[in-house]
Amino acid sequence: MSQVHSIKVSNLGKQVVDSAGTIDILADVSFDVQKGEAIAITGSSGSGKSTLLGLMAGLDVPTSGQISLLGHDLFSLDEEGRAALRAAHVGFVFQSFQLLPHLTALENVMLPLELAGRPAVKAATEVLDRVGLATRLHHYPRTLSGGEQQRVSLARAFVVEPSLLFADEPTGSLDEHNGAIISELLFALLSEKQSTLVLVTHDPELANRCQRQLRLHGGRLEAQA
Repeated sequence: MSQVHSIKVSNLGKQVVDSAGTIDILADVSFDVQKGEAIAITGSSGSGKSTLLGLMAGLDVPTSGQISLLGHDLFSLDEEGRAALRAAHVGFVFQSFQLLPHLTALENVMLPLELAGRPAVKAATEVLDRVGLATRLHHYPRTLSGGEQQRVSLARAFVVEPSLLFADEPTGSLDEHNGAIISELLFALLSEKQSTLVLVTHDPELANRCQRQLRLHGGRLEAQA
């Protein structure tokens, strides 16, 4: 029986042109992510980690190579098709939380369900309770701590029960205590929802919780651990 891939990256390259000429941000990157696997993408600043994550999510287009996402040839889809694929199957967690300031915690978590035309209040309330924010449903982001805002972000990502979760430095804006809380919640929710995780991080402890690490150096895949 063939192995099920959530993501297959093949000979991926990304170039930009500036006054100094052509710069390779990513060059000839290839790897697979299996269904249910958690992988960490590591490397120094400027190594291409966030660019790679954006390409895997279909938020950017490569110069060369291909990505298969849940069996779909990502770049044979137009922008609208990629957006529909993300809405149906993908959750996101960002370093900067990306909450809408004019919406309460509950409304922020309800939003992706509402956009998909799905019942929202019960599911959003339950997942906010799961991340320990049952008493903060009607608070706006500005009244929440950084750790609480990231818990809202986690709830929003998981409320759609995503097949794939992309996380870009999810503990990068948090102190050690709150970072540890978010790490515990992230991996607990992954286990419950049976989601696949692709995580960009500088945090070695967070990376070590993943089943595998991919290290980028100068836009190239240096090692797989």
